[in-house]
Amino acid sequence: MKTRLFRFGSALVSLAVLSGCQSGVAPSKTATGAGTGAMIGAAGGAVVGSNSSMGAGTGLVGGAAAGALIGGIVGMVQDAKDRREQDRLAQERAFQQDKAKRLQEEAKAKAALEEELAIAEGFRISDLELNEAKRKLDSAADRLKRLQGERNAALAKKKELDDAQAKTLSTEAEIARLEEELARLKGETVPGAPLPPGEPATGVTPPASGRTGP
Repeated sequence: MKTRLFRFGSALVSLAVLSGCQSGVAPSKTATGAGTGAMIGAAGGAVVGSNSSMGAGTGLVGGAAAGALIGGIVGMVQDAKDRREQDRLAQERAFQQDKAKRLQEEAKAKAALEEELAIAEGFRISDLELNEAKRKLDSAADRLKRLQGERNAALAKKKELDDAQAKTLSTEAEIARLEEELARLKGETVPGAPLPPGEPATGVTPPASGRTGP
């Protein structure tokens, strides 16, 4: 009898574990919880039964049944939570898709309305008004071109003046350097240049040596 109960308990545990795998899809939390509860309950029931008058087989069957029941309830609650979360996400996606579609339709309707208004306004524009607008545009473009030309010419003059002044300064500095160099090589004195030590300035008579008296 105990052997039959033990075999029945083992079959119950195997059935609880494999019940979610027969369809080829992932088992639900209810089936998974029932299987896990059955295994834990069976192990605990077998231990308790072996230490009591029930026997290991009876304890295994009772533990497996109780474990499967409790595990199934826990898994069922988790499944319900998962379904609520999936429903919420599905509703959120549907809302966002509907919102995007509505905004796209509004933008399309607005563009169509603006195009219709532009067409209606175009019918009210006369050739005289259009030609006058073109004439004003040409006049404004010519004036802008003239002002830009004046501005560029003024900038060019300023640049040319700055370049000329800079080149004049550099040229005069080079002239002064060459004059001093050539005068030094010729032994001449350049006006404004420092004299060598002991050499009298041009046009100055050195004092006569010796004593002068009455």
